[in-house]
Amino acid sequence: MARRLFFVDAVRRERAELRGEDAHHLTRVLRVALGQVYEISDNQRLYLAEVETARKDLVVFRVLEEQAPRAAPVRVTLLASLIKFDRFEWIVEKAAELGAETLVPVIAARCDKGLERAAPKRLERWRRIALEASQQARRPRLPVLEEPQPLEDALRRAADLRFFLDEAAGAPARWFKEHPRNASVALLAGPEGGWIEEERSAALDAGWRPVSLGRHVLRAETAAAAALAIVNNAWQAAYDSIPI
Repeated sequence: MARRLFFVDAVRRERAELRGEDAHHLTRVLRVALGQVYEISDNQRLYLAEVETARKDLVVFRVLEEQAPRAAPVRVTLLASLIKFDRFEWIVEKAAELGAETLVPVIAARCDKGLERAAPKRLERWRRIALEASQQARRPRLPVLEEPQPLEDALRRAADLRFFLDEAAGAPARWFKEHPRNASVALLAGPEGGWIEEERSAALDAGWRPVSLGRHVLRAETAAAAALAIVNNAWQAAYDSIPI
């Protein structure tokens, strides 16, 4: 049975602590008990640890052993245009579950100006959502959530492979001919209403490859999650001996 994973601030002298709301969630909701064994991560290393103390406002883990890292075979950056916040939060959650290494909110022409102004204030909430989703998915490192940036900056993002999601790209084709280990892949997902022609031209001029997800027009959040799943599946199929 898969063990739960929890993120801790630090591991010192073979001990790690959770306090406050995090501790309360473990003791009152998940009902952790003394001696139970879990995985913990300090966002650098992964450990197997047992619960040494379990009180309402404090949980202490004692490290049993360090675990072998679960390295992903591909490093994915999702650059997702801002959409209504309840739906963007869904993107944050699914990006964390699907293993995105970095998530960048992007300001496109059809993004609502109110979302653009309010987005920086939402970053901490989004990071909390990413943390909870990462624990659920048992990924040993948290995704990096960057500050919102305009599309012109996003288009300068470097990666081995860069894909521009666009329903106007034509019939779906095979995205990848090869799957180099530890490749960096950037996925650029559009806003509600899609890209304007100037944005399409700018992406092409910057060397991004336009790709289609099929004949149907998808919601922005669906397209982002589908693209992440396509990339993950392609690399996991190529390197299916990699432990997860």
